[in-house]
Amino acid sequence: MENNLILKTGLKDLPLFRTGKVRDVYDLGDRLLIVSTDRISCFDVVLPSGIPFKGRVLNQISVFWFDFIKDMIGHHLVTADFDNFPEPLKKYRASLAGRSMVVLKTRPLPVECVVRGYLSGSGWKEYRKTHSICGNPLPEGLKESEKLPEVIFTPSTKEDVGHDQNIDQKHVEGLIGSELALSLKNISIAIYKRAADYALGKGIIIADTKFEFGLHEDRLVLIDEVLTPDSSRFWPLDQYRAGGSCPSFDKQFVRDYLESLDWDKNPPAPALPDKVINATTEKYLEAYRRLTGRTDLL
Repeated sequence: MENNLILKTGLKDLPLFRTGKVRDVYDLGDRLLIVSTDRISCFDVVLPSGIPFKGRVLNQISVFWFDFIKDMIGHHLVTADFDNFPEPLKKYRASLAGRSMVVLKTRPLPVECVVRGYLSGSGWKEYRKTHSICGNPLPEGLKESEKLPEVIFTPSTKEDVGHDQNIDQKHVEGLIGSELALSLKNISIAIYKRAADYALGKGIIIADTKFEFGLHEDRLVLIDEVLTPDSSRFWPLDQYRAGGSCPSFDKQFVRDYLESLDWDKNPPAPALPDKVINATTEKYLEAYRRLTGRTDLL
């Protein structure tokens, strides 16, 4: 399986719409081209090291999930088949094939829709202080990585620079209105539950995940990436235990390495050693194989 590591796209004759932590987005008029690079970010900081195959895994897992939940809500994906891309993009096959998608241009909502089924990450840190997460009260005595009594919606702000901030449902209502806020909560939990049940059958626990939504012609649609190792915590079912951190198929492995360093989580980030890069690649690929059932990337 051949890999071309891409940290920057630089499609010079296409208007750049925005550059995210991992994705470069280009303006195609009424549509966008989203390119998933091999960049990796942790603690909202982009690392100088790339992860081979990462962009292609993110892109193709998202395509899988968009199809999986298409009967639940509309989405922005038009096509991820390079052969169906607009003619002006055809000269960029080496940079785009397998790691990009053409999508509808939407009006993104200013909320990260985080759903949690297990107690981990920033949720665990908040729980230890308040016995709640984003206004959701939880029983005392829960352990790190423990399954929650019920799936909870724990939204956050969406920051282009710096760290996203956890917010409660009232805050979301203030940003977008109560009706739309309730729709976001309900559909986010519903998608998570269906995906988590499916993944469990593939030997993966989806501990938590985050969704993004936008409006297209006043219709709520799912956008950005969906249930990838970047936007989710994936744990191997056969190694799961409550009471500490769990092994993972996602970038938690990189987070754990960075936590072991004397780094204040502000730019610039340290480079990753080869052993961490290679192990992370294999984790992303294993998640892809298990979830999609495919053994090769397109």
